[in-house]
Amino acid sequence: MKYKDILNKYPFPEKVKEEINAELEKFNVKKTQARKIVERCFQAYLHNLIEPGEPAGIVAAQSIGEPGTQMTMRTFHYAGVAEIDVTLGLPRLIEIMDVRKNPSTPMMTIRLTKEYANNREKAREVANRIEATYILDIAEVVTDIRNMQIVVKLDPNAMERKQLSFEEVKRKIEKGLKVSVEEDRENMQLIIQIKEPSYKTLMTTFEKLRKMVLMGIKEIRRVIIRKEDDEYVLYTEGSNLKKVMKIKGVDFARTITNNIYEIYEVLGIEGARSAIIREAKSTLEEQGLEVDDRHIMLVADAMTSAGELRQIGRHGVAGEKQSILARAAFEMTVNNLLDAAIRGDVDNLTGITENIIVGQPIKLGTGDVELVSKIGNKK
Repeated sequence: MKYKDILNKYPFPEKVKEEINAELEKFNVKKTQARKIVERCFQAYLHNLIEPGEPAGIVAAQSIGEPGTQMTMRTFHYAGVAEIDVTLGLPRLIEIMDVRKNPSTPMMTIRLTKEYANNREKAREVANRIEATYILDIAEVVTDIRNMQIVVKLDPNAMERKQLSFEEVKRKIEKGLKVSVEEDRENMQLIIQIKEPSYKTLMTTFEKLRKMVLMGIKEIRRVIIRKEDDEYVLYTEGSNLKKVMKIKGVDFARTITNNIYEIYEVLGIEGARSAIIREAKSTLEEQGLEVDDRHIMLVADAMTSAGELRQIGRHGVAGEKQSILARAAFEMTVNNLLDAAIRGDVDNLTGITENIIVGQPIKLGTGDVELVSKIGNKK
């Protein structure tokens, strides 16, 4: 840093110092001018700092809540791809704030490593390894009640597309159903003979066979390949970050999912915090609503500050408030008051909600300052 000695005299954050230094170097400013510029920057920096007693939480809540009322309730066909639906708008924002373990439309954007990203065939290989392939995707299954058997008529073209061999399919059915399978190579058929003459056993085996995943990841129902700029990207319906990250050809550093809880379990709390910010920001922006990043960051911090994911509602941030009156004002009024009365809890009236309830000035802004004047004779 060329102007390090000047910048170090001011208590800027490191990132701001780097940005100012880069701009000064770009215009090759003289040291005397640089001092004046940095002084002006410091004044602007102080002007933008939050003041003591400022209700940061309320401002953030209003800044997200007000545009939130303008949001539409709709799902959206993802990025021009008709096959994948994604929940957007208010339902998605609620999903993010509630940190749902099972979002209504989980999806992943999978980036590939260099050798796979530029070749459609190689990208298709990775897609095949990820997408769940069921028996009905590559064969026709017929139940023969007279002979008590299930006949699997394989489709050679579908098998070639999915890169599965006759032996592999046979082996996977045997392993999955724990039965021996007869083969009829001429007609490309596999025959499962039911040992006991029971219609129920026949149908149970048929159902198991239908639901069995031959290859790929069970949770990922469909994969779509799209070319973006000069690389191929995979979009999936369904999500399983842990398993996808292990697949050869996937660039896991650039792969994302919209399932925040999954990110928390695989990558930890910092990853979840970033995901909350990214998802909330993109949900609002998609509707043409601009909310300052810092408001969203404050909400994300509140949700993750305890080291685990907490929702905003009564089972999380709001429900864990110290004040009894604040908890009662939010939801479950009678239950909260009754529990507190049984335990003999004391409310110290330190927050905003509880002071409004009892009609006292709140400890924010002018209410945060108590002026004491000494009255007496002036000498």
